[in-house]
Amino acid sequence: MSYLQIQQLKISYGDNVVLHDIDLAVNKGEMIALLGPSGCGKTTLLNALCGFIPVRSGSIAIDGRNITTCAPEQRNITMVFQSYALWPHFTVAQNIGYGLKVRKWNKPAIAKRVAELLEIVNLGGLADIKVTALSGGQRQRVALARALAIEPDVLVLDEPLSNLDAKVRLNVRHEIKSLQKKLGFTSLIVTHDQQEALVMADRIAVMHQGHIEQLGTPEAIYHRPATPFIADFMGAENRLHSAGLVAHQATSLEKDKVIYFRSSDVAIHSASDACASEGLLLDGVVEQSAFLGHQYRHSVRCNDQTLLADSVRSWPVNAPVRLHVPTPALHIFAASL
Repeated sequence: MSYLQIQQLKISYGDNVVLHDIDLAVNKGEMIALLGPSGCGKTTLLNALCGFIPVRSGSIAIDGRNITTCAPEQRNITMVFQSYALWPHFTVAQNIGYGLKVRKWNKPAIAKRVAELLEIVNLGGLADIKVTALSGGQRQRVALARALAIEPDVLVLDEPLSNLDAKVRLNVRHEIKSLQKKLGFTSLIVTHDQQEALVMADRIAVMHQGHIEQLGTPEAIYHRPATPFIADFMGAENRLHSAGLVAHQATSLEKDKVIYFRSSDVAIHSASDACASEGLLLDGVVEQSAFLGHQYRHSVRCNDQTLLADSVRSWPVNAPVRLHVPTPALHIFAASL
């Protein structure tokens, strides 16, 4: 039996249903990423899990205990907020130990637990520093340590890295994942960042319009998207319709299909070059080349449509080219989906 079990969960605001019969089973020690665009319902699901909003129907259970109607303080679930929600007038140690103080732990026990957590989150020696003197990454570690102090049954993180700059975000997401594996806590993380979900999660639940559209490993979500929405959301930015498609390919394409593929999966060749016959081959003309650092991204006009293709080489504007996309990189769906 799964450790966290959400069944047929429905949430509404008046007549507006925002979560439709959500089913989600989370194993003990697993990190699930709730991934999707703004307004898809992922933060609403976290708030329902924590008891901040009422459930219209369905159930939530942790380790076999039904908590659907329990007050937030009775659920033993802690949340790390996007804004950190730290007490600015408290020191690092006071922030981390606050939940333990509320639970009436004695001072020596609080001090011991805080010291342990400071070492775990690499903040040793900063116990007496005010949190206002810390960097964004350090504040995020304090918020994480405070959440872990009470040993929650489930830890939820709502866009925890969105306030950090890009370089710090890369480091902190690896730190959180390493910590989760080391301590084995069960966790749900909300994010709209695909790469963040791929790096941190054991499994990803992609949400769209109040539904979980696909649940699977990062590899499955990335390589085998179940719907056109997921293919597009996970970076397959190129979209073609098979009807009227002028292409050379060994891959058989039925009529009334929509094809998605990533710019990173496209190989650019000279129009006269012999290319691999397997996959999709499209003739086009380069319209633009943009330098991305480790490669160039090209806009290529094919069949009256602009496609994106990456290459370590910068192809000149107006150069005739042939694009090759291997069959495994093509995500093909019925046009009606």
